[in-house]
Amino acid sequence: MSPSLWVLVAAAVCAPMAALVIAPIDTTLALGVGAVVGIGVVALLVVGAPVVEVRDGTLRAGRAHIEVCHLGDAVALTGERARHARGSGLDPRAWHIIRGGIDGVVTVAVLDPDDPAPTWVISTRTPDRLAAAVRSAQRATPRTPCR
Repeated sequence: MSPSLWVLVAAAVCAPMAALVIAPIDTTLALGVGAVVGIGVVALLVVGAPVVEVRDGTLRAGRAHIEVCHLGDAVALTGERARHARGSGLDPRAWHIIRGGIDGVVTVAVLDPDDPAPTWVISTRTPDRLAAAVRSAQRATPRTPCR
């Protein structure tokens, strides 16, 4: 869920702002500070972006993870259905990782009765690929009970 190009461009505007603050002291120092601030802000946005992946029978979204044997069907949503899923249709008990500017959403039902979240709602630019990856991992996982 990396930041969009426009977010990165907007973050890069921090560089000239920082340079303008330091410019009255020393222009050479201002250029250096501006470059460091600009690169630092963009790097923090890229490094801090949550990762969504399915690996080794586990769905990972940001810091959270759940084994796919605890999950029901993954549904890829786009357009109006995705807006509803992340808006008025969002269950307050659901675990969600939603990023503005990303249209696609995948909803996955949680089958584990001990889990307080009934569903996971995950923003993704490629909802079909994420839903297919969850289904593929579910088929590859043995049908033994999870724990």
